[in-house]
Formats: sequence, structure tokens, C-alpha cells
Amino acid sequence: MTIQKGSIGVTTDNIFPVIKKFLYSDHEIFLRELVSNAVDATQKLKTLSSFGEFKGELGEMNVKVTVNKEAGTLTVSDRGIGMTSEDIDKYINQIAFSGAEEFLEKYKDNANAIIGHFGLGFYSAFMVAKKVEIISLSYKEGAEAVKWSCDGSPEFTMEKADKADRGTYIVLYIDDENKKFLEQNEIDLLLKKYCRFLPVPVISGFEKEWKDGKYVDTDRPNVVNITEPTWSKKPSELTDEDYRNFYHDLYPGQEDPLFWIHLNVDYPFNLTGILFFPKIKNNFEITKNRIQLYCNQVYVTDSVEGVVPEFMMLLQGVIDSPDIPLNVSRSYLQADTAVKKISGYITKKVASRLEEIFKNDRADFEKKWDDIKIFIEYGMLTDQKFCDAAMKFVLLKDTEGKHYTLEEYRTLIEGTQTDKDGNVVYIYTNDPVAQYTYIKAATDKGYNVLLMDGQLDSHFIGLLESKLEKARFVRVDADVVDNLIPKADKKEADLTAQQRDMLTEIFRSQLPKVDKANFLVTFEALSSSANPILITQDEYMRRMKDMAAMQPGMSFYGELPDSYNLIVNTESPVTRRIMEAADADLMPKLKPVMDNIAKFNSEAEEIRKSAKDGKLDDNQQSQVKKLDDDVASQRNEENRLSKEYASSQPLVRQAIDLALLANGLLRGHDLDEFIRRSVALL
Repeated sequence: MTIQKGSIGVTTDNIFPVIKKFLYSDHEIFLRELVSNAVDATQKLKTLSSFGEFKGELGEMNVKVTVNKEAGTLTVSDRGIGMTSEDIDKYINQIAFSGAEEFLEKYKDNANAIIGHFGLGFYSAFMVAKKVEIISLSYKEGAEAVKWSCDGSPEFTMEKADKADRGTYIVLYIDDENKKFLEQNEIDLLLKKYCRFLPVPVISGFEKEWKDGKYVDTDRPNVVNITEPTWSKKPSELTDEDYRNFYHDLYPGQEDPLFWIHLNVDYPFNLTGILFFPKIKNNFEITKNRIQLYCNQVYVTDSVEGVVPEFMMLLQGVIDSPDIPLNVSRSYLQADTAVKKISGYITKKVASRLEEIFKNDRADFEKKWDDIKIFIEYGMLTDQKFCDAAMKFVLLKDTEGKHYTLEEYRTLIEGTQTDKDGNVVYIYTNDPVAQYTYIKAATDKGYNVLLMDGQLDSHFIGLLESKLEKARFVRVDADVVDNLIPKADKKEADLTAQQRDMLTEIFRSQLPKVDKANFLVTFEALSSSANPILITQDEYMRRMKDMAAMQPGMSFYGELPDSYNLIVNTESPVTRRIMEAADADLMPKLKPVMDNIAKFNSEAEEIRKSAKDGKLDDNQQSQVKKLDDDVASQRNEENRLSKEYASSQPLVRQAIDLALLANGLLRGHDLDEFIRRSVALL
């Protein structure tokens, strides 16, 4: 054939600058595109041979990637179907789209869309090459070899070539900005990333061996890929060891996975893959780039947010689907209906597999529960369909280490843990060591206490309260044990108003300062065997603060001080001693002051009532202000007398410090003082 010259069939001459500019951030994918094309050509010839349309010998069928640093070239070669000059003219010279200006404007910000939607994979070579040559001989009988050459402009040349064997060579003359692609190590890394599971052997350089203190090339070709990856096989052909070995090949150095799910569906879309449940050790974190997405064994991406639900980012493994194109953007994944179906299928499959494991080997499921709990809870919190399915196999674990389904646990506790309004109360702890005293009090009363110490449990509790009928959760230290499950026969503390005021100030005055904490003194008639003072934490505010720690948008709650109730048990012998001593020694001094406060308040109230139309005149305002000042003065005197008296009663501070100590709130100087006082009291 004579030398043919011409222009590539585009209606604008700036396609190459656009490719270089807008694909630059993804320029390494040129190697994936070229190797994929070579694999396709090889697979096509195998197909033609199987149908009898190619009757020659297939011979060695592989793809080779060859680096020639001296010549400055990188060559991708195959022994596939090859191309005639007509094929090159059709598939290379004619970039088949209309309205090039519109095309460039529409896709200028989306590199993946340019290649993926318009079949420009071959042209990605120009991202790294100043010149590209195609040397090819078609498998067709009588075909002539052809050489095509282009320097990155729309101009090309095509001429007869000297090539005896069928197949194609793509020769890239690497430009000065991309010389790293002439390093064998760099090429091997890219091939391992993009091509490690291609169905045709890919050869790059030679295997190495250690000799004379360094690695040297052998004469054995270095095959970089596994042509039949584990996920492409039938589950019946695989052993547990096969799955574990594949997992360790994907993620070297990791512990064995807990279990795995083999995906295999051919309708209404094609999908294969294996998802592994890894053992999560550290703090909860959604770690991206753990699942790899493939298209016909060609690596696409490890950013699979659009393909799998968010909660499955905790999984690891491989998903392979020909229904997802090689070049995809995040916006494409999120908008594509086929991808949404795939995501829904994976959710359903994972839920089904978990239920199957639970039913078939519950003992093993329970053994692994602590490791998979965070995954299941996260899924239930973020995916409604998964949540509905998981209600059958999600487990609750109590402080004794026993596991229950939601239905089993409700049956267990509803007889003893139903309050006066018919609500089943789920008592839980998030720190069995720090809350030991409260747990013991609850279990001694016949209650069961759940262990909810996971990082998502504060959110998960809210979910369960919305899902379970007439149910509420309360932390074991949220109130005294008698109030955790309110009954109709609650006993009130037998105190006069003056006794309440006196005792409130006695105990409040002796509270040490605890950083970012507020205490409200209350009185309860509890069991005589219960502690004299107990400290509980407001359930609602504590939950808000727990959730604020994980959600930046709730930081308002995180800045609020902790709210505690200091509950004085009026039935405790210790408290009775304090009360009796105060009645005898302090009340006579306080009574005149309290009477004055009552008197001044009463007089001020009478003046307010006598005001015309509810408005005080100047004289009345002056009188009320003087009475209010008198009340404040008497209050100060009441507080002074109470504090002075309480300071002389070590039993008061001792009872308070014991309660603080039980809650981990006694520290530093106050803890040292408590120890000294304890020794003195002994």
C-alpha cells in the first residue's frame, strides 16, 4: 500500500489538547486502557476460534508490556485479531461523534466521561506520549500489515508495515513530562493496580531473584495477573481456605476475615464479587477505598460510594459488573439506574447472608457479634431496607454475656420491667466497671441490664425506641433503682418544707467543685439498705452529649455542663443521723431566719396583690424592693449558718464523697482529702 496521509475525523482540531488537559489528573489510566484493548483483541480471537471462524493455531495468547528506556518507548503488544488499514481508518481515524464543539464544552470538566462515553480509550495514550504508532496485522487471510503514526495533532500517516505475526503493537514515545513511565517499577505498580485480574496473561519484564546481594532479572517472563480470580469461580468450587487466601492476597498482613459473601447474579444485571467482613479493631471510622470495583476483571476504582450503600464501606473485597463502564465518575454512579439496582441487590444479599449465618450457626454468630455489631448497627441507622431485614438477627447482649434477639429479650424482661404506663423498660450500661454499683442494685432487684458500650449505641438506642412498640431505654445510673421502672406505689420522702430547705443547703454547701458539672439536690425515700447518697445523670441531656461527640452539628450540647442529680436517701440510717443532728443543733438557729423569710415574702406578695391593675406605684415598689432585699439578706444568713454547721459535720462530706467516688467524680485534692478523712473517722 502507498503511504496514506490524512486528518483524524473530528470537526475541531483541539481534541488532543483537551485530552491532555482534562485527563491529566488521571493520566496513569492510559496503561489500563491500552492493556484492556489488547485483552479484548485476544478474547475476540479466542471467541472466533471457538465458533470456527478462525481456523489457525492460537498459539501463545498473552499481552506484553515492554519498556525501552533507551529508545524512550513503552509498547503494549498482543496476538489478538489485529487490524487492517480499513479497521484503523474506521476505529482510529474516525472518532464517531457529531457536534465536537458541543461535546468538548459539555464534557470538558469530566475526564472519565470523555473517554468512557465516546470510546476514546486509545487516545488516552496521548496524555503521556508525544508520538504514538500502531503496527498491526489482521488475523484475516491475505491481510497486509499496516503502520499508523500520529504526533498528537489531527494529522496522521498510515503505510505498509513489516510484520509477520498477527496482532497489534501500540508504541508510545513518552514525552518529557512523563519519563516516569519508562521505569519498570512504575509500570509494574500500575499493572498490579489496574490489571492484576485480567483474563489474559499480562507479561511485564522478567521475574527477579536475589543473587550476590541484589535482585537480578531471570529469563522467566513476569506474569503480573491472575487470570481466574476467586470471585469468577462458583462458590461450590471454593473452600474456606481459598476465600481466606484471596482475602490475604488483596489485603496482605490483615487478620483472617470473620466471614464473607459471594455475590453472583445474572438478572436483571450481571454482578459477581466477594465481600469480606474484616475484624475492626480501632475506633469507628468509615474507611473508604476498601472495596475494589472491576468491569470484566478490569480495575475501575476503589471509590465505590455510589455502588454500595454507605454502611458497607466497612467491608472489604471486590465487585465486578460489566454493567458499570470502565470510566465512571461519582455523579454518574449516583445517577445511573443500573447502579442503584446493584446497590439495592447488594444490601439485600448482605442482609440475607447474615440471617442465614445466624440461623445456621447461631453460636458462631454470637461469638463474632462484638466484631460485626458496629457494621450491623451502622447499616440499620443508615439504610431503612437493611434495618427492616436486620430486626430478625440483630442481637442484644447483657452484662452476663448472654445474647438475645429483640423478640427474645422483650419476652425475658416484660414481666418484671414494665412500668406503670405499660412501657417495657430496657436498662443498659455503657461502662460496667464505672457503673458497677448501679448494675448490682438493678440485678439484685431482679432486673436484667444490657451492655451497650459500642460507639454507635447512643444512636442505636434511639433507633430501637422508634422501632419497638411501647419501649424505652434508660441507663442504669440515670436514676435510683426504684425509679428506673416507675411503679404506682412509690414512697415519698417524709420531710417538711423547712427540713428540705435546711438539708438541701447542708448537702449543697459541701459539694466539691467538679469541672463542667451541675448538681441538683433531691430527696427520695429509698430502701434502708441503699446508699445514703446516690448520684444519677439526666438521661436526655447525657444522650445529647454522647451524640454530640460524634456529630459536629450538635456541638451545642457538647459544650453544656453535665447535669447530675444528687439524691439523698431519707431512709438510710446514715442520712437519718445527719437529719436528726441537724434538727437538734441547726434547726433552732435556722427557724427564726426561715420564719423571717416566710414573713417578708408574704408581705411582699400582699403588696403585689393590692396593686391597682397589677401595677405598683413608686411607694409600693420601694416597699417590695426593701422586702426582697431583706429576704436576700436572710437567705445569706441561712446559707452561712447551714454551711458553717455542715463544715463541722464530717459525715455529710463523707457521704457525698462516697457517692462521687462511686461515679468516678472524686479526683485530685478532693480525693486526697477524702482518704485523710476516712482514716481519721476510722
